[in-house]
Amino acid sequence: MRVFVLGVFFLSSLLARAQRKDTIRNLQEVVVQAFASEKPLEQVAASVAIVNAKELNRFNNTSFLPALNTIAGVRMEERSPGSFRLAIRGSSLRSPFGIRNVKFYWNGLPLTDGGGNTYFNLLDFNSVSQIEVIKGPSGSLYGAGMGGVLLLNSSVPNKNEFQLSAVVGSYGLQRYQLQATAAERKVKATIQYAHQQANGYRQQTAMRRDALNLELQFQLSSKTILRSTSFYTDLFYQTPGALTKAQYGQDPRQARLATATLPSAIDQQAAIYNQTFYSGAMLDHQWNNNWSTTVGFFGSVTDFKNPAITNYEKRRENNWGGRMENQFCFDLSSTKGKMTFGGEFQFFNSPITNYDNLQGVTGNLQFSDELKSSLATVFAQSEFDLPHNLYLTVGASGNFISYQFNRTSIIPAVQQTRKFEPVLIPRVALLKKWSERLSTYGSVSRGFSPPTLAEVRPSTNTYNDSLRAETGINYELGARGNFFKNFSFDVALFSLQQTETIVVQRQINGSDFFVNAGGTSQLGAEVMVSYLKEFKGPGISSIKVWTSYTRNQFQFNNYIKNQQNYSYKNLTGNAPIALVSGFDLKSKVGFYVNSTFNFVDAISLNDANTDFASSFFLIGSRLGWASNLKKMPVDVWLGIENATDQTYSLGNDLNATGGRYYNAAAGRNYFIGVKLVIGY
Repeated sequence: MRVFVLGVFFLSSLLARAQRKDTIRNLQEVVVQAFASEKPLEQVAASVAIVNAKELNRFNNTSFLPALNTIAGVRMEERSPGSFRLAIRGSSLRSPFGIRNVKFYWNGLPLTDGGGNTYFNLLDFNSVSQIEVIKGPSGSLYGAGMGGVLLLNSSVPNKNEFQLSAVVGSYGLQRYQLQATAAERKVKATIQYAHQQANGYRQQTAMRRDALNLELQFQLSSKTILRSTSFYTDLFYQTPGALTKAQYGQDPRQARLATATLPSAIDQQAAIYNQTFYSGAMLDHQWNNNWSTTVGFFGSVTDFKNPAITNYEKRRENNWGGRMENQFCFDLSSTKGKMTFGGEFQFFNSPITNYDNLQGVTGNLQFSDELKSSLATVFAQSEFDLPHNLYLTVGASGNFISYQFNRTSIIPAVQQTRKFEPVLIPRVALLKKWSERLSTYGSVSRGFSPPTLAEVRPSTNTYNDSLRAETGINYELGARGNFFKNFSFDVALFSLQQTETIVVQRQINGSDFFVNAGGTSQLGAEVMVSYLKEFKGPGISSIKVWTSYTRNQFQFNNYIKNQQNYSYKNLTGNAPIALVSGFDLKSKVGFYVNSTFNFVDAISLNDANTDFASSFFLIGSRLGWASNLKKMPVDVWLGIENATDQTYSLGNDLNATGGRYYNAAAGRNYFIGVKLVIGY
């Protein structure tokens, strides 16, 4: 590891000395919002990846998964269509389903609820125009969360237009989308409806999603903008359950089978029903050339139903809160920079009832509970543009979190309150810009991640008041730039030393619960290299070849369970090596090819490292034609995924009872789509 770090700095100094003025080529100008920087990427002292509309649209236009998996250090999984997990640098260890330990923002407002969970699957593919991924602890500005932060943004076109798109494919895939935009001088509005459905590759994996989005923007004055964002999503997807290795080898398409004591997933009609309305508004005001304020409020209501193997859960989630950022820009004689300070708060309330599941119908009441949480974060950050092209960032946040649990199904009712100690999360980062082609940075940040409400009250239906928050220190070094005119690179090396790591365990009936597992040592290297060549004249317009490489050494420390010592075992559910490469070709007349090659190393499935999911190698490609046909943009494409028809598990159930780890992903499949934009 140390050798690698020294090598990066040796490369940095070598390139800086060898550079000549006549060969300087700027990095592609990308303004980064992460850590409120609003700077070009080469001036941001953090590991940040940006997925823009072009990169999102190089796959089948139905899911964020393939695009996010091109990012080094990021792993998105899908146990069945619509059932997502997202890991940044190993953060999925505590997530049997859903997304935890990663904070999400939607158009600047929290999308992660006050219980610590994120329904990423509610967002339609076309509602997102850009994703910024911040890797590693980012609590100095965004509050609790060890994994990182995703900043999701939509866009409102600046002209009046209709947009229509459709995709059909294997396993009953259908997707239809309609969008209308009205853009006047001071008002812009976009409304979008999308329907997506699929039968799924396995038994009991059908899904359906209907999503309605509304984006509004009002120019109230030359200094004030009011933005509103809302969506309503009706989501349904079946949950097939995991298979044992023998069942997976015999027929990977089957759903979880019945046992001597438990019924099958099909018998129980296991599924998720989620109806959510989310709405928020943000006001941006520029007081003068130095001062600006952004303040926003949001709220959401979720009606959630989950007939599962052992029970039928119903819950209603009410979530609301706000966020404010103030910025002050200063320019002194030798130093200029920016101060950012503000706060964020959230309140969450969720009545939960569990019933016997009588083949998809509620039976007798098992438990009736109510969960509440309140979260508050205050933050401050200063950025200094120092002499000699040095950029210093110093920030910290204070976090105040409390949970309340009420069991109302017994008399008298049981009430428990958990207040976590206030936590200070600092971050210091320094970047050196050697030239227009090269910058290097280092950072030290603290991370803090309390258990989510789904972890303190898991599917065992018991309240765990003793589960402690994860804490850790992250050290990071990085370099990014370009060389030889057409090559660009982004390298990050990190060491995260974490304590009180939360891991998932399972009871004999398959119900999950969570424990603190001592600590983890997480060392990693993330490398992104690309070559882009643009051509003049007829024929080929551009060729891009890129590679994303992840190398991890994640291990448990001081982890003893059931009198067995798992210290120095590999962290469960993480691949030591992941490699994604791509080839993109575009012609002058609009024809294009996007090909992707994805290798994932074997993954440990239990804490003892005795069972593993096999490595796999995937090939996919999209061929299409995009042109401005009579000033009417059109895009037509067809493609293939898993071209070699590999059998692999894309979302594994970790530490599963009876070795039921495997959730098979789709075999070879095809898709075809069209997108049309009509101005008016």
